[in-house]
Amino acid sequence: MGMEQEKIVRAAFRTIAGIGSERLRRLIAYFGSAVKAWEAPQSTYLQVANQEKWLGEILKVRKNIDPREIGDALSKQGIKLITPDETNYPLLLAELADAPPLLYYRGHLQGDAEVLAFVGSRQATTYGKSAARVLARDAVAKGFVIASGLARGIDTAAHQGALDSKGVTWAFLGCGLDRIYPTENWKLAEDILARGALISEFRPGTPPKASHFPARNRLISGCSSGVVVVEAAERSGALITVDFALEQGREVFAVPGPIFSPVSRGPHHLIRQGAKIVEGIEDICNELPAWSKHVSQISYNSERSPQETEFHGGTDHMSILQQLSDVPLHIDQITIHSTLPVATISLALLELQLGGKVTQLPGQHYVLAREC
Repeated sequence: MGMEQEKIVRAAFRTIAGIGSERLRRLIAYFGSAVKAWEAPQSTYLQVANQEKWLGEILKVRKNIDPREIGDALSKQGIKLITPDETNYPLLLAELADAPPLLYYRGHLQGDAEVLAFVGSRQATTYGKSAARVLARDAVAKGFVIASGLARGIDTAAHQGALDSKGVTWAFLGCGLDRIYPTENWKLAEDILARGALISEFRPGTPPKASHFPARNRLISGCSSGVVVVEAAERSGALITVDFALEQGREVFAVPGPIFSPVSRGPHHLIRQGAKIVEGIEDICNELPAWSKHVSQISYNSERSPQETEFHGGTDHMSILQQLSDVPLHIDQITIHSTLPVATISLALLELQLGGKVTQLPGQHYVLAREC
């Protein structure tokens, strides 16, 4: 009960206005534990309240808070607590001096997982989303857990790429776990929970505020061996995450983009500054040799559908496949470069999708379905 009590009391402190991760860490350092801080007499608090006025605020509200009620409420919401001393707390994050003394999570955590973070623009292009999805899918096949922030655009694509290969992905939120932001990603969040986790250092009830997202980004980079940037403006949250990554000693990777796209400027700037350029998953693996310890033993070929394994394409299918790559191609472009009737192309694309050879993206764009 000792560790469970400690975690619940830390959660109780977090319900007090003004007590965030930093002040909770200082409180634990001064008293030795959250439980000792909670049980400390008023006189002890008053001794240091002159230097730390916020400690005096605790005295005003502590008597009105029941940690057991807080623990029961969290349990009813399916929210679990974890501290840096526990095995399943993300290992690299736990090693940081400013590791949150308490994380809230739903789902499943594996502390020693080899984690790769994906960040990028919320206003991502079709190319960017395709790149993030394919790279995340390939990373999962190499044994990585994918970390991102559940935001629109690149974050969503990276999470979906991990799920495409039945992999594990962690989504860090800039709000309490009783809320999903953006709201349209609630289904994605539920899919993540099947194998991965939703994680936050903010207590339930905390709304998504702009000031919360840099703290969220710090956790994304902190738990990861490397950070992959896929599309970002020159001044963006993704580049803030890169700053955290460099401070934390993490590898930074950048995916190049079209030179005419504004969201290519961020990755291209990083490449000029020395970030590793990424054209495929091997570019990442070559810089992170530790990934080999976590190579997945799953045979993804065995998980393919009967349509995939039994598909045998004809001449029409092959002529279309020869046009496709990882770069999205609109159906009109396929038609222009083909001698086939439009109806035949549409039918062939559908059959290729059913056969697991082609993936359709929004706006009638198509890419090859990469082998894992």
